[in-house]
Amino acid sequence: AIAAAITLSTASAFLPRSIPSTRGAVLNWEPGSGGGGAPIDWSTFSAPAAPAAAAPAPAAAAPVAAPAAPAQPMQFGGPSAGIAAAPAPVDANQNVLGGGKSLEYVGGTDPNAVTVRLRDRLNEADTERRKDADAADQRERAAEIRREERQKKIKYMNDMPDSQPAGTVEEFMFKEGVQDQLDKLDNELVGLVPVKKRVKEIAALLVLDKMRRKLGFETAVPSLHMCFTGAPGTGKTTVAIRMGQILAKMGYSRRGHVVLATRDDLVGQYVGHTAPKTKEMIKKAMGGVLLVDEAYYLYNAANDRDYGQESIEILLNVMENQQDDLVVALAGYKDRMDKFFSYIPGMMSRIGNHVDFPNYSADELVEIAGVMAKDLEYDISPDAFPVFQNYITKRMELPYFSNARTVRNAMDRARMNSAIRTFEKYAIRGENGGFCSVQDLKAIAPEDFQVLVDDIDNADKDKRIFA
Repeated sequence: AIAAAITLSTASAFLPRSIPSTRGAVLNWEPGSGGGGAPIDWSTFSAPAAPAAAAPAPAAAAPVAAPAAPAQPMQFGGPSAGIAAAPAPVDANQNVLGGGKSLEYVGGTDPNAVTVRLRDRLNEADTERRKDADAADQRERAAEIRREERQKKIKYMNDMPDSQPAGTVEEFMFKEGVQDQLDKLDNELVGLVPVKKRVKEIAALLVLDKMRRKLGFETAVPSLHMCFTGAPGTGKTTVAIRMGQILAKMGYSRRGHVVLATRDDLVGQYVGHTAPKTKEMIKKAMGGVLLVDEAYYLYNAANDRDYGQESIEILLNVMENQQDDLVVALAGYKDRMDKFFSYIPGMMSRIGNHVDFPNYSADELVEIAGVMAKDLEYDISPDAFPVFQNYITKRMELPYFSNARTVRNAMDRARMNSAIRTFEKYAIRGENGGFCSVQDLKAIAPEDFQVLVDDIDNADKDKRIFA
């Protein structure tokens, strides 16, 4: 009995839940209904042996009940392996090996599955077609409006006589404030005749272009990007400021301010740092002039991984696509700028105005000193100018000469020497009871410049550049 129970329990794991006990029982099942094959030949199966023929079971074992009716299917399962009657399947589509209908779709279990209806897809496609049609109609209407405006303009230009008054150039020059900026440029900058001539030529182009626009002629914004080449202290930054103000007066610049930038302001120190820095400086300069001083330091030919190339690419893109709202001016030494343009030909082609700043002469530098003293409300005595010219002549022969910057440094030294001389005269020696006059506070005497000359004459040969 124990062996039979074990055999029946093991077989129940591999056999269907319901097996007919007679060979004549026929299942209501056909191939293709879910069973997965041809009809089962029950002739190969035999009925299980009757429990009565088994060996007598021990007293502790539970008796196994005999089948109640041989014609009914036997039910296997349960811990006691009891046999119970079960009704035969009545549905023709019932799967014998499972509990449900084999051909019935009950749906998926994926919560992300979305059923897209064909009607929705057709509606979406129809909406896209309508949008494309509307966009095409709008483009056609815009083109038609442009054609009509073009025809009106052609008719206006044909009907306008050649003797039509367009106004005077002086009227536009004074009305827009351009002449005032040119006068300031003449007063603030000594010499630089070629530079001033070039600035006036650009201003003339802008004035005439605006007069043409007023009459209805076709106009286009000229290339206003500039390159200033020259030695340090030749007035490149001052000219850039004046050009920004002229552009603002003529309506070619919204603000007219000048933003000075160097490599440190544009190039980052690590990957992903250059683009934000460059774009931030461009954002500050929008509506004005971006002056990149010593621009050749942006490109390092010896290092292929230098981040300056990324900054140059951003500048080139802005110079091409946003030239109506930003003027880029590059400044530096002429020989180095020429080499820089040889590496970046796209930069050279985008700059339409190249202005070369020559070095100042000794007489012009003396005149610049007088302008600086006047701005600072100092009076240089007539006897002091020859002494200063002697100093400038000697200083121009030494290295690291910087034109107007050297003059500015010399004026600062002269002011300090004047202060020391006045302090010793009235504070230490007590002349005039310690009272000094206004002229004493404003005067720069020859001895104030003679100190600079003595520094050059008395200094060692290797230390003269610091005089």
